[in-house]
Amino acid sequence: MRHVVLALAVSFFCCCIHGDTCLLADGPKDNHPESVRRIPALGIEVSPEDRDALNKGLAELAERIKQLESNKAAQRLLPDVQIYHRAVDVALRHQEFFAPGDIAAARELLAEGLERARQLAAGQTPWTTQTGLVVRGYRSRLDQTVQPYGLVVPENYAALAASRSVRLDAWFHGRGETLSEVKFIQGRRKQVGVFSPDDTIVLHPYGRYSNANKFAGEIDVLESIEHVRENYAIDGNRIAVRGFSMGGASTWQLAVHYPSRWVAANPGAGFSETPEFLRTFQAETLRPTWWERKLWHWYDCDDWAVNLTQCPTVAYSGEIDRQKQAADVMEAALAEQGVKLIHVIGPKTGHSYHPDSREIVDRKMSQLAALGRRRIPRDLHFVTYTLRYNRCGWLTIDGLDEHWEQARVDGKLLGAGIQLSTKNVAAMTLSLPTGTAPFDGAKPVKLTVDGEQLDGGPVSSDRSWQVSLVKREGRWQLGRPEAGLRKRHLLQGPIDDAFMDSFMFVRPTGKSKHELVDKWSQAELERAVEHWRRHFRGDAIVKDDTQVTQQDLETHHVVLWGDVDSNALLAKLAGELPIRWTAKELAVGDAHFEPEHHAPVMIYPNPLHPQRYVVVNSSFTFREYAYLNNARQVPMLPDWAVVDLRQAPTSQWPGRIAAAGFFDEQWRLRPADLERSVEPEEVR
Repeated sequence: MRHVVLALAVSFFCCCIHGDTCLLADGPKDNHPESVRRIPALGIEVSPEDRDALNKGLAELAERIKQLESNKAAQRLLPDVQIYHRAVDVALRHQEFFAPGDIAAARELLAEGLERARQLAAGQTPWTTQTGLVVRGYRSRLDQTVQPYGLVVPENYAALAASRSVRLDAWFHGRGETLSEVKFIQGRRKQVGVFSPDDTIVLHPYGRYSNANKFAGEIDVLESIEHVRENYAIDGNRIAVRGFSMGGASTWQLAVHYPSRWVAANPGAGFSETPEFLRTFQAETLRPTWWERKLWHWYDCDDWAVNLTQCPTVAYSGEIDRQKQAADVMEAALAEQGVKLIHVIGPKTGHSYHPDSREIVDRKMSQLAALGRRRIPRDLHFVTYTLRYNRCGWLTIDGLDEHWEQARVDGKLLGAGIQLSTKNVAAMTLSLPTGTAPFDGAKPVKLTVDGEQLDGGPVSSDRSWQVSLVKREGRWQLGRPEAGLRKRHLLQGPIDDAFMDSFMFVRPTGKSKHELVDKWSQAELERAVEHWRRHFRGDAIVKDDTQVTQQDLETHHVVLWGDVDSNALLAKLAGELPIRWTAKELAVGDAHFEPEHHAPVMIYPNPLHPQRYVVVNSSFTFREYAYLNNARQVPMLPDWAVVDLRQAPTSQWPGRIAAAGFFDEQWRLRPADLERSVEPEEVR
């Protein structure tokens, strides 16, 4: 084993980031929505001399980058240079230097960025073959910003690469309210981390700051892994997810949502669900609306625990760490499924890794990595609540009876076919790739689905096999769902789903007939731009309504701000949305609201390009109060809502929620949701 840096013990509400102790985060004092502290806080003042020096360095690096942009040979690796400029530029413009050492680090990053720019212009890229600590960057599809990540590359990488058998561990950092890009990159230049196994590349994703790798942070993990796989000889069957503290929470959620992608998972401490964690550690009194309760299913990992039967898991907790609660919750949930969780416990240890436990965990993870990922499980158990997460092993769920209710498939590969039982599943595809079908190639594959016998057709001559099934009038048959508007993978809502792929804010150039609507939508747009930068560390793409092109509609989910009078694109689409909205009327089904002081927020397939969303008047739906604790960072609104603008926006809501609900599986209004009134006191 190469050099290991053991994270030092820190107090419960502190995080572990590269071994550093960070600011106190959350606690009962942060249970007051009316007095929310700013996250990230404003940093220190930069002296005129330091500001001038940094601006000079930024200008020089910007000029080098501009020259490289016209160099086709250099463009693929340009993000490896741009991350240094963006890190320092953002920190300087938005007062995000939090200590004098951050300013010194910024000078080092500018120097390294300039050196890389010179090397790239000369056709030399030594960092791409460098071992040890390496910082890389990629351009995110979400908003086209460059995002950094760190690597620990083993000294013997060149020999390992010859066989394309390099193991990859993704390690997720702890909570850090001051973890700017400058601080993250500097940490990845200086510190190895908690684990650094032999013959393994360790990936440290930035995760777009401090969100437990949820939403945009989740996509950052997937994008950074793919970027590493494009540039290094990674064995796709030996990728593991690991983390501690907030990073442990990240590991739980990535393990249960993508169970067949990983060779193993190693969560340490953290949290694994929302309600019990907040009640236990925040002493918070929860008064969720009915739709919030449903949406907790998104990131409440105990609801998905059975998926860990497909992902070998080694959990760790300190014996006296209050965050042991996360693994205890998961252990109980797995026990209900007949599964015993391997839970390594550091004796008399708080919020840190015990040295002996660290050795046990590392040994188990290495043993699992040596075996490789089980690509074709003979027994499969998979749960989901949304078609965003619809794949496990040889199963893809193509349709649900109802979103946000548990859907489950239990399957078994037999000698002659497959036996399946399902719940809340309307369509699915079974697929065994080339060389893996275990059936008799001379006989039709026998399918038994919920007790029904079906002919699954023959195995192909390359030993592959695939079949699609759809449930019609309560009976399974071969085939796919009918064409037409329906919820499907990556087009299923809720509102927050739009911000997990490329999106564009569309700014109105007209004026609403209703002054309150005008002021509210303008303020919410300005807030959305700022908070995307502040919380998810990106730059939202913003375009005027009159300048949106067909290519924009094909490339981005479009987020339309304003109303039918102020936003030309919204006026064009209004007649094709399920909510009736004019200057004189705002109606959701049979429910009517005064358009002078109400506005809808919603997500819906874009009628002008149905493979993309249109979103009306909303960014991601959790607000400043949720920044104080990562377990609060869950969707606050469903597929649609009506906002009463007479109540000013708060740290939790964009106004008073007068009504809200989900669309059904065909994107139609659900009468049951319309019948549920929302009383003011229900809105926290």
